[in-house]
Amino acid sequence: MLPFTTILNDTITDDQALALYASVGWSTYTADPLALRRALDNSSFVVSARGENGELIGLARAISDDTTICYLQDILVAPTYQGSGVGRALLDQVTQHYAHVRQTVLITDDEPGQRAFYQALGFTEGSDFTPNALRMFALLR
Repeated sequence: MLPFTTILNDTITDDQALALYASVGWSTYTADPLALRRALDNSSFVVSARGENGELIGLARAISDDTTICYLQDILVAPTYQGSGVGRALLDQVTQHYAHVRQTVLITDDEPGQRAFYQALGFTEGSDFTPNALRMFALLR
């Protein structure tokens, strides 16, 4: 297990954020650095993970009304640290902070590992709810 520390209210520079998002190939974020900065600054909750040398290795951010809903917008971990518990630790911080909120939701890519990761952490895919499956709608611009 690689050593890391999670940090609430961390000071994340633009260069650090861009490097982390680029490391996982999230080019929509890196194409507009000002939008990424605004997204981080306007998030309701941000938790980061730092490696042994202080490098930014992970980040999770949520948007919430702090009563009924928490939307987990981003959770990302540098490739070198994937599988080392960083993602779980970041998600734990978010879910602990919003434990009193009725719903925590997220939308993610349809990659094979995504479903297993989130199910292992207690999430249920919308189509798996019974008797009536949930529907997710999105308007992407």
